[in-house]
Amino acid sequence: MSDGSTFSSGLSIAELGARIRGERRARSISLERLAKLSGVSQSMVSEVERGAKTPSVLVLDRLATALGTSVARLLDEPVRPDAVVLASDRQQVVRDPVGWERRILSPVLPDIEFEFMRTTLEPGVDAGEFSPHSPGSHEYVAVEQGCLRLTIDGVTHRLQAGDAAYFPGNRRHAFANDSAEACVYYLAMTLAPAVPFHRLSGGHDA
Repeated sequence: MSDGSTFSSGLSIAELGARIRGERRARSISLERLAKLSGVSQSMVSEVERGAKTPSVLVLDRLATALGTSVARLLDEPVRPDAVVLASDRQQVVRDPVGWERRILSPVLPDIEFEFMRTTLEPGVDAGEFSPHSPGSHEYVAVEQGCLRLTIDGVTHRLQAGDAAYFPGNRRHAFANDSAEACVYYLAMTLAPAVPFHRLSGGHDA
């Protein structure tokens, strides 16, 4: 068993891999192309799709971003666009072994790419740098507890409990906790439609 992320939903690594493969094939892009778009090695993408390796939260996020979707959509099935109550035990939770947790607070809705999450970073944890989303995407951050180091395109901002920030989603962004206490923050993200892959590649991936 891999020492990668764990998922509260009981979703197996094979099922997650099948979902990623399905999203990739639905967009008619090759394994090699997904690796290039995500910055994840082709061998890692292949292992994840085959259910041979559990991706870290950062790798999963990069794959979702390259596919023009969210981590939530890779982990859960869409629900009817009606009033939805997500009890705590029904929320998707992803835990990374380096010491951070992402709890997804929003349901997956058909044709809507929106994600609302609560993240906990243990003391001294650097979650890493996340890939830019499509132009027109938006991200909002609010710190509930502790201190968050938010870096946007190489510029560092330090947010304390009660502080909030906004940034365009098509920027490089990184989250870290340099303090001696846990940091808890909320992030809301709206994703713009991804640029068609044939425009990115100059052709149509098989």
